[in-house]
Amino acid sequence: MTTETTTPGCSHTQYAPLCLLIYALAVVFLASGWFFQDTPPIQWLDPPIGLMMLVLAASFHHLTVADQGEVLAIRFGPVPLFRRTIRFADIGSVEVGRTLLLDGWGIHLSVRGGWVWNLWDRACVVIRFKNGGTLRIGTDDAENLAEFLRSKVRA
Repeated sequence: MTTETTTPGCSHTQYAPLCLLIYALAVVFLASGWFFQDTPPIQWLDPPIGLMMLVLAASFHHLTVADQGEVLAIRFGPVPLFRRTIRFADIGSVEVGRTLLLDGWGIHLSVRGGWVWNLWDRACVVIRFKNGGTLRIGTDDAENLAEFLRSKVRA
């Protein structure tokens, strides 16, 4: 995360081993489809499921949070299936927080309300929107992201 005054924004990418589990599951499905070619429904289900798992693993390989002028871009990748932007003008407050174990990983509603975008670990930045919504962004650099967002909210 870059937050020096000479740099206009920030960009940070977090990597996590979660995708390795999904890649492994994809290999299991593809291998079972290959070895059990004559066994319905495995011959029809496993190869497509394995390919979908490969795409899913590549979609959750890393989480990037980046300043793009008037918005904060959040995207999983390198396959950009899941992404979102947040207008800085819509942010009411920002704080460093932690997700619950029940919140887990991925993109989903939190048991505490609001959305969670998390790849790994429990550290997060809690964004409270002016309209009352909440977003928790998981990151391994929560302090710097929160500091950057606070500077954008004040501006």
